[in-house]
Amino acid sequence: LAVASQSIPSFLQTGRFGLSINSLTTSFNYGDLNVEQETHRQGFKGLRAGFTYQARVGSGSFIVPELYFALKGGLLKGANSLTTTKSTLRLYSVEAPLLAWVRCDNLYFNAGPYAAYKLGGGSKTEGLEALPESTAKISFRNAPGNFQRWDYGVQAGAGYDFNLMKSPLALDVRYGYDLVNISISVGRYNRILTIGLKITRP
Repeated sequence: LAVASQSIPSFLQTGRFGLSINSLTTSFNYGDLNVEQETHRQGFKGLRAGFTYQARVGSGSFIVPELYFALKGGLLKGANSLTTTKSTLRLYSVEAPLLAWVRCDNLYFNAGPYAAYKLGGGSKTEGLEALPESTAKISFRNAPGNFQRWDYGVQAGAGYDFNLMKSPLALDVRYGYDLVNISISVGRYNRILTIGLKITRP
């Protein structure tokens, strides 16, 4: 057992697994070709939940891989040029951030890249007197109006640990900036504000 323990890297021996539940407010940046949509977009309330692992790599510094299921999306108010009436787009994805943490006592700062794979989603457009309400599943085929499966970007934020007995509870605030246009024919880039709670165990 002693030999086996010595063969395990020290950063794994000092690591901590955690559970994270986050409230998301997401919206879409519609790019330079759809600037007029900026006045019509609204925040979409979503959710992200999953696991995190804190691996110590130095005094006060950590590498933190995470794995989440996320519900994200965007809203457009009526009278917009894309859907005419109010519309909602929902996206379901699996996300994997890889963050560098710097800790100062109970306060920490983090930043790093993330990748996401979309599992599916749907859209809903409100109707008018002569135009009924419509709902549809999104498609990932390479055709106008469809979506990209993969996207990636960067995240940065800060948090605070509240030491509650043996399971620290952390408040984490983070902003995500998507670098990939998730639509085939319309500019859509995720912008994500995350406020969440993390519970970790040594």
